[in-house]
Amino acid sequence: MTDTRQIDSVTDAAAARAAAARLAARHGVPALERARLAAALGARLRQCLAEGGTWRLTLGVRGTDSGGGALHAVLEPPPDASSAGEGTRWETTVPLPAADRPGGDSDSDMVPGDDPAALSQALMSADADTALVLDRLAEQEALVAFHRDELHQTNQGVLALHAEIDAAGRAQREAFAAERRARNEAENARRRLTFLADASAVLNTSLNHGEIVRRLPELLVPRYAAEVGIWLFDEEDDPHHPMTRPAATVRAARTGRPQYAADHPGGLRGVDDLPPSVLHPDRPLLCVPLLTHRAPLGVLTLSPPGERWDPDDAVMLIELTRRAGIAIDNARRFEHNRDIAETLQRALLTELPTTPGLSLAARYLPAAHGMNIGGDWYDAFHRPDGSLITVIGDVTGHGLHAAVMMSQLRTALRAYAVDDGSPGRLLTRLHKFLHRLQPNLYATAVIARFHPDESTLTWAAAGHPPPVLRLPDGRVRTLDAKPGAMLGIPLEQEIADHTEQVAPGSTLTLYTDGLVERRAEGIDPGIERLSAALGSFGPAELDTDLEGAADGILKPLLSDSERDDDVCLLLCHLQG
Repeated sequence: MTDTRQIDSVTDAAAARAAAARLAARHGVPALERARLAAALGARLRQCLAEGGTWRLTLGVRGTDSGGGALHAVLEPPPDASSAGEGTRWETTVPLPAADRPGGDSDSDMVPGDDPAALSQALMSADADTALVLDRLAEQEALVAFHRDELHQTNQGVLALHAEIDAAGRAQREAFAAERRARNEAENARRRLTFLADASAVLNTSLNHGEIVRRLPELLVPRYAAEVGIWLFDEEDDPHHPMTRPAATVRAARTGRPQYAADHPGGLRGVDDLPPSVLHPDRPLLCVPLLTHRAPLGVLTLSPPGERWDPDDAVMLIELTRRAGIAIDNARRFEHNRDIAETLQRALLTELPTTPGLSLAARYLPAAHGMNIGGDWYDAFHRPDGSLITVIGDVTGHGLHAAVMMSQLRTALRAYAVDDGSPGRLLTRLHKFLHRLQPNLYATAVIARFHPDESTLTWAAAGHPPPVLRLPDGRVRTLDAKPGAMLGIPLEQEIADHTEQVAPGSTLTLYTDGLVERRAEGIDPGIERLSAALGSFGPAELDTDLEGAADGILKPLLSDSERDDDVCLLLCHLQG
């Protein structure tokens, strides 16, 4: 079925448009597609009327290669308009529903061009299609509005999510920054505490206040101070120390409070701010008093390594200064007590007597560490019968108490020796005396007796290293006969005497354990070294220079020792 129309007026165009709509409706074309067909054809027909001439419209339904049907519309220009720019052929195809097939010819779809009723009916049908399209359009607009609202809400949610992510990112960055700051602060605190502990150990190791004063600037420069000055009040007369001092230093000495002199506030806890120093106007000064439990010792003046100190570093410096003051005070008190102890020790040592045919030489060396006073002692004195008593002993412990007990033992021995008594008897009486006087104090001793009319040596020992005897021919013997126990222990004992034949040229060596004992090897190797040193001298050396021989014995035995204990040595040489 085909319908061909000549179109040269508006009425013809309207009839053609209506015929196309009726044909599409007849064959079940959906209203939306009918409306699109009518709109497209109407727009093309208006263009044709504007161009003028007689156009030919062919409408028809035909089959397709796929077995279905299609409505076909062709609009051809007038024959004389083939060369015109606007006179172009137009055609369109609208697929029919699968249930519809092209049928036979029918005139029911034809719309007479001059029938107003038919045109009106076609127009009303077009309005129905348009209304249906508008309804569909309204549904689509409602759907678009719904999706627009959903999209808006989604966008709002996305924006809120982005805001939360940004806030979480900022919070995380702030947390990381706070963690870094906390880690840095903890590391700086650890560094300060480590330095404070190490510096305190260095200052407290020495018991020489001069060395502490010398080491303090070495610890601080250049890490915590560019320059360090130490003012000790009792060194005012020292020509090496300046007499002119910054006002902040003097104020710190008077008030006992740290002072900070600079052209800007220090902001340091517990520190008073002062104007810059006239002596040093170009640099800040931190003046900290060296305080002790009794009275200030002086003032430590520091200048910063940079423009100013970190407040925590300043707190650490103030604490270190406090510890330095205590260390200096302790060292001075130790030095004072040591001087007293050494004076007392020297006063308690005996001046050796002169005996015809017998030479004596003694040495006393205090321990290299500590109070330098102990219980080691030696003595030599004549008895009323003309014999010579020589003794060497060691009271346990160190300090003034040990020295006092040593002095009491020496005095008691001299008193007991007035009566006739052998060395063993004297040691027995000293044992009882010490046990009753000081039950918790012990001592060791060796007593040897020489008689000018006899060629024998009588000796006795109580818990002490054995004497060493050098014979005239250079051989050395250790007198290791069984000794008694230590003096003062809770034990009843009678200490036995021992007798040894001696000839002119013999040398008896009495000593304390500090000469031969070492921590890592005990006492026996030390006795062997002593014997070797004693046997290395010739008879002439001991006859002519016993004092030099004493020094010659001490030198090899003590060359590698730090002398943790006192050392006593007593040489008794029978002239050849």
